Amino acid sequence: MLSNGVSVERFVPAPAARVFALLADPARHRESDGSGTLRDVQGGSTRLSLGSRFSMNMRAGAPYVMVNEVIEFEPDRRIAWQARPNKEWAAKAIGGRIWRYELEPREGGTLVRETWDISQERVPPLVWGLRGLTRLSMNRTMDRIQERLA
Repeated sequence: MLSNGVSVERFVPAPAARVFALLADPARHRESDGSGTLRDVQGGSTRLSLGSRFSMNMRAGAPYVMVNEVIEFEPDRRIAWQARPNKEWAAKAIGGRIWRYELEPREGGTLVRETWDISQERVPPLVWGLRGLTRLSMNRTMDRIQERLA
C-alpha cells in the first residue's frame, strides 16, 4: 500500500481512447463506480478538461455532494480530479483526495492504473483506515471498467 493512498491496476482489452472516454465523462462515472456510493452527476454530461469542475451526488449512509476539479489531464493517458465536500464548513475539515487514472497503451489493450492519493487530504489520519475498503472498491471499479469496455 502507498503511504499516501492506494493504487491498483488492471489490463483492459480496449484501446486507451475508449477507456479515457469513459473516465472523461462524469455522467458515465456511475457505470464504473465500484464503491456503490456514487448516485449521479449534477449538471448533466460534459466531457472533462483541465480545470473542469463537476459535482457528484453520493451516498454512504447519508447523502452528500462532492465537488471535483480536474487537476491533471492528458487525453488518452491521464486524468485526475480532486474531491472536496460541497459544504464550506465540511471542506475546511475534510477533502482534498485525488482520484487519478493513468493509461498505458499495450498490445491488445490498455494498462489502467487508478490511484487514490490522500497526500493533499485535509486530515489524512481521518481516512487512513479507509485504505482497505478503498482498495476493494477500486478493484471492483477495474472489474466494471473491464466489463463495460471488453
